[in-house]
Amino acid sequence: MAHLSTAGADGSPQVTVIWIGMDGNDLVSGHMGWRAKLGNMERDPRAVLSFDAPRVPGVFLNPYAVLRVRAAIEPSDGAWDLLDRLAKVYISPDTQFPAPKGPGYIVRYSVERIGGVGPWAEGSR
Repeated sequence: MAHLSTAGADGSPQVTVIWIGMDGNDLVSGHMGWRAKLGNMERDPRAVLSFDAPRVPGVFLNPYAVLRVRAAIEPSDGAWDLLDRLAKVYISPDTQFPAPKGPGYIVRYSVERIGGVGPWAEGSR
């Protein structure tokens, strides 16, 4: 799961948890309806994705990644197919995405900077 942070029209933060996947070298998310996060990214494509590693008992600070990204929204008849593929990862291999099939949106994220705690973070090597 990823935390997607965008900025509202008034500059206030808006955070939502989304499924994220890969399409070639692109990070992607699927959306069946137009929600605040899509409006925010249409107005200002700068966003942040954060990922937290599974909790390890006894570890002071688990690895996590924070990606500054630029989002590009694509209306797509393939949004349901992407979400169905991700449902098999996030829920169960035999799960079907539980929404009616139809058009939606795919968001592609271009990574501009990677931070956090782990070998991927700047200055940790």
